[in-house]
Amino acid sequence: MSDETPTSVPPEPLTFSESELFIDCYRLMKRIRMVEERLSALFADGAIPGFIHLSIGQESVPVGVSRHLTNSDTIAVTHRGHGQALAKGMDLAPFFAEMMGKQDGICKGRGGSMHIADSSIGMLGANGIVGGGLSIATGSALAHKLDGANHIAVAYFGDGALAEGIFHECLNLSALWSLPCLFVCENNGWGEFSKTDQQFRGNLKKLAKAFGVSYQFVDGIDVGAVTDASESIILAMRKKPHPYVLECKVERFHGHFEGDPQKYRDESDLATLAERDPIVYLREKLIRAGIAPAILEDIESRLAQEIEQAVASALAGPNPEFTTAKSEVYAHE
Repeated sequence: MSDETPTSVPPEPLTFSESELFIDCYRLMKRIRMVEERLSALFADGAIPGFIHLSIGQESVPVGVSRHLTNSDTIAVTHRGHGQALAKGMDLAPFFAEMMGKQDGICKGRGGSMHIADSSIGMLGANGIVGGGLSIATGSALAHKLDGANHIAVAYFGDGALAEGIFHECLNLSALWSLPCLFVCENNGWGEFSKTDQQFRGNLKKLAKAFGVSYQFVDGIDVGAVTDASESIILAMRKKPHPYVLECKVERFHGHFEGDPQKYRDESDLATLAERDPIVYLREKLIRAGIAPAILEDIESRLAQEIEQAVASALAGPNPEFTTAKSEVYAHE
């Protein structure tokens, strides 16, 4: 939780370079949104086994952060990690195949939504355990420091993990050893079915200070603000390894899991969610800056085609053979 009160600043005229930046951000955020909307429909149709947790409403954070990461930088994410995987560069066809448990999936159908990973792009995996990715990212940050190659690790986590002991341990070790680990808190105000302030009485800014870790707050409705904050933080971390906490205020549009009726949420809260949509905010900013709506519509049309091609490929793909279930599970001498 933060002492800060997020505000929405009216858009200002954009320079050419800013227009290019924000159009690219719009493309990436819209890609994540459209992919997850398609996942929602596929899950309802029974094409996706198990649970899925959507990040609709939170797209600005992985897009803003990942703009400044390379494939050699690593990330570890939560059970709500589709956006981070896609923003880091995961291909759509194997992504959808993995969601469906197919052999052609990025993890050959063994990871699914909550454990999808791709080491080739530095995506160390989603994690079904709350806070489970924090120690993975911290360990990766230690490896980066020992390598001396100026790479960083990013630990994405929700405010529901603030009370987890592993978070406090990882902050402590990162501070003690000056590890290049960026702790990105996607604060949507909820820990599963309860408001975060009913589960955690601390304050993230003060907690970071207690460990001597630098902290910054940003309103996630504005991907530009996330991008700017991430750029300065990551550049400083590359120059001199040290941990950092970036707290991003976001909204969770869907339930804890897909199909969650959200009866625990106030109807007035749900009714005002659209006012905090980072994609709508960015679209309005672009149009007010003189970007023709047709340009944005063309982006959406191309994304729709790309997504449907990936879905069709995944649906047509083979299911895993049972005889291969133990392969790549055990190490053999």
